[in-house]
Amino acid sequence: MPALSVVEMQNLLAELTSGDDTRAENSIFALTQLGMAVIPAVLDLTHAEEADTRWWAVRALAASPHTRTVDLLPLLNDSAPEVRAATALALCNHPHEDAIDALIHALADEDSLTAGLAGNALAKIGSPSVPSLLKVMAEAPTGIRILILRTLSEIRDHRAIPALMNCLGEESAVLQYWAQVGLERLGLDMVYIKP
Repeated sequence: MPALSVVEMQNLLAELTSGDDTRAENSIFALTQLGMAVIPAVLDLTHAEEADTRWWAVRALAASPHTRTVDLLPLLNDSAPEVRAATALALCNHPHEDAIDALIHALADEDSLTAGLAGNALAKIGSPSVPSLLKVMAEAPTGIRILILRTLSEIRDHRAIPALMNCLGEESAVLQYWAQVGLERLGLDMVYIKP
């Protein structure tokens, strides 16, 4: 495929930021075909004043195989909850150990969608997330502990067994549920009775 000219790239970026969701979505495939060449321009859009422009920039970055995880991390602190959520979702497409600390922090996001998607991204990163999740689990409030247990149940790492076992006796039915799910996914689907 011949390289697109600068004018064509600018036209695609104009479509992305047009305010028309259909036109913006239709521009994304062509933008991803530009490879690394378009990434700096899309990253510039993540600093736009309008949250909608920042959201579409994150959407385009999520779709590109050339996006670096490290470029997405600052966007988890965006002022707009929809941009933070889009970023957490983008990190599901670009999971990397570099994102663990920022995603752990995002589990406490005031926006529940962002927090839940941060848990999904940590699950995509997998076993490297487990030590940090277990560390936070010890002191986190119940809402965050639920997200951590759900994430740990997705990862299926045997290091989580003690934490899962401890949650079987919790007052929260949701914590008990995710502890049971996690243990079942690890092949430990038996009834546990304290002596």
